[in-house]
Parts: sequence; C-alpha cells; structure tokens
Amino acid sequence: MTATLERPATGSPVPQARVRSEPGWHRVPRWLAVPAVVSLVVTGLYPAVAGIALAVTDSSLARPLRAFAGFENFVAAAESVAFGGSLLRSVLFAVLATLLAVLAGVAGALALHARGGRFGLLGAVLLLPMVTPPVSVGVAWKLLLAPVGGGLTGLWGAFNPLGSGAGAFATLVLIHAWQWAPLVLLLGYAALLGVPGELWEAAALDGAGWWRTLRSVVAPGVAPTVVAAAVLQLVIAFKVFDLVAVVTAGGPGVSTIVASFEVFRTAFRGSFEVGTAAAETIVLGLLVGVVLGAAGLVTRRADR
Repeated sequence: MTATLERPATGSPVPQARVRSEPGWHRVPRWLAVPAVVSLVVTGLYPAVAGIALAVTDSSLARPLRAFAGFENFVAAAESVAFGGSLLRSVLFAVLATLLAVLAGVAGALALHARGGRFGLLGAVLLLPMVTPPVSVGVAWKLLLAPVGGGLTGLWGAFNPLGSGAGAFATLVLIHAWQWAPLVLLLGYAALLGVPGELWEAAALDGAGWWRTLRSVVAPGVAPTVVAAAVLQLVIAFKVFDLVAVVTAGGPGVSTIVASFEVFRTAFRGSFEVGTAAAETIVLGLLVGVVLGAAGLVTRRADR
C-alpha cells in the first residue's frame, strides 16, 4: 500500500517547511532565467537604445553619433513629403492586406472544416505560401507577372499589372494577402475544432440554416482567435519590406514605397542619413502602436 500525499486546496497557505519537504514541490533556480533575460536585452533593449541614440544625434552611415542634434531628425522626418506619403501608403496597405487575408483565411478554414474535420494533404498544401521565404515569393510573382515572357502574361493580354501605380500597389496587396492568409486559415481551423459538436447538432435539430449556424454557433467560438489573427496580420503588413524591394523596388514612381522601404532609402541610399532614418523608425513604431491600440479598443467593444 502506497501512501499518497495531497496538496492543499487552492487559496490555502502552504507552510514553507512543507513546500520544501514534500516530493513534487521544487523551487526553480533564478539563474535559469539568465538566458532569456540576456536574449531580451540583446534583441530588444540594445536596438531600442541604439535607435534612440541615433535619432537624437547627427549620424551618417560612415560617422554615427557625431554630435547631439536634439529633435532635428524628427523635424526632418515630419517635413519629409516622401516619408509622410509612405506612412499613408503603409496604413492603407496594412488595412487592405489584413482584410483580404482574414476573409480568405476564414473562408478557407470553413471549407476545410466542412470536409469532415480532416486537415489532410490539401490543408498542408494551402500552408505552403506561409512557410515560403518572402524573397522567394517576390521573385516567383515577379517572374509570373513579367510583361514579356511572364507565366501569367497571356491571361490579360497587353495589360501589365505592375505598369501603373494603382495596379502595382493592388498587386502587392494581393500577393501579401495570398502569402499570409494561410496563417489565418490555420488558426481559424484550430478554433473551429474547439467548437463543441453538441452545438452543431443542436443548431441542426433546431432547423438553423447555414448563415444562422455561422452567426450563432461558429462566430462566438472563433471570434477571439480571428481577432488575434487580424492584429497579428496588421503587424506583419506594417513590416513588409522584402516583397516591395523584390517585386517593384518602390515603383512605378513612388506608388509602392511604404514606410519601411522609405526608412531603408533614407539610411542606405543617397545621403545615408542614419539619424533621420532612426527618427523615421521611431515615428513608424509609434504609428503602429496607435493603430494596434485602436484595434484593441474596437476588439474590447465588440467583446462587450
């Protein structure tokens, strides 16, 4: 006969001596957190401090941190017509790409779930765009959309989707949504599996149609996951750079220059104004924070 040792009920105090003596109770050494703390400092704190230092100093690519400049770099970023236009394009790009990715991902998740709850080979194939490097995606689509010899050239005759500003911008939005919709699909499919089968059966017994079942059974169960996926999509869309650099290089003209690409141009092309680029980066980060904060307010209101 083996003696069992029960832990105290939740909320009751546990004597220190008992905690140390009972098997199964262990105090985790604090030094185990050192790698995580060092990683956060290296990847988070140091770049933030360096970025702020560059933003408030007269810095170039060859001679960083030459002299204290105060807010001059922020004033230059605010007065830059190119940077202001790139911020507007970034917001428009992020909103449109997120809406398309969420709609396509949710629709794909519903279609896969309707097959009987099997993700299968089809689901794995649909995830391929998400796991493909963005540079490879950009190169593939640039080859497909090439006006001469492109794989999709014959579908629309002489029309070149990358030949006009609006066409190039819309093409980038569609490519980005195509690449990241599988992430929403995967998260939405997992959320659908969490909806109890009894609810589906009860809706069917009550004679609820497809739309009523979707609104009353499916939506409450998957809404938190879909909202979280939408916020994640917003962050990813604001960070887009490689797709723009590979497919359009910001053209035609300045029609596809988003904020991240403009920061790159300021720092590594022309006058190599690293200080101004750092200030633009901070402004972009604040803009992303404002947009995400607004999205959080909308989410909380929707939950209530």
